[in-house]
Amino acid sequence: MIKELLRLTSGLLVAGLLAGAAHAADQVPAHIAEAVADKGRPEADKARDADRKPAEALTFAGVKPGDKVIDFLPGNGYFTRIFAKAVAPKGHVLALSPAGTPEKFTAAAKAIAADPQYGDVSATEENVSALPPGTIDLFWTSQNYHDLHNLKDVNVADIDKAIFAVLKPGGVFIVLDHAAAPGSGFQATNTLHRIDPEAVKQEVESVGFRLVGESDLLKNPNDPHTAKVFDPSIRGKTDQFILKFEKPRG
Repeated sequence: MIKELLRLTSGLLVAGLLAGAAHAADQVPAHIAEAVADKGRPEADKARDADRKPAEALTFAGVKPGDKVIDFLPGNGYFTRIFAKAVAPKGHVLALSPAGTPEKFTAAAKAIAADPQYGDVSATEENVSALPPGTIDLFWTSQNYHDLHNLKDVNVADIDKAIFAVLKPGGVFIVLDHAAAPGSGFQATNTLHRIDPEAVKQEVESVGFRLVGESDLLKNPNDPHTAKVFDPSIRGKTDQFILKFEKPRG
């Protein structure tokens, strides 16, 4: 009887420790919380926080002060501003768009880079393969990976190889995107602007990355994966995945 009680108590203690560790891992570090609370962020961006959960997403990515981050295809700079504050004062954020990207898609990032309160940001249009190798801690792309499959005469695996090269050993590649139906691969990248996360895993790992985490932070089990992501019935509420890949250290 005593042995059984000891065994049960030990089991409960271990379970409690694991639960506490999991809870601690979910806690948002102060530097990220402060970055999201930045008063310089547009009200339109703040209004989207409940759906996009930026503090938790950056915590999952492991963003640290001093990091050098690439925000790839930054759009209106929703994450660019947050990254800038999170990696300050010694980090840097490169808002990167591929060479030849129309100005209407790069103007917002350039405006952020020109804003004195975001002095740790630069913006450029350049292909990933042209960047110095082994210089980046975090390569981030949000709701854009599927679009790479819509580019003419582009092998996305080659872009993944370039991302692998630009990261430092141990560097992280985050892919956040709209989920397509399981087993659909790349079929919906243009029609619905969605992509099958399993297809992403296989493609990214094929160039040497190691999948080290995936988050259901933005999961929506009520999304049937049949509507275009811009459809009013689902816009802002799509089922999304976040995959965390690492460039091996050895």
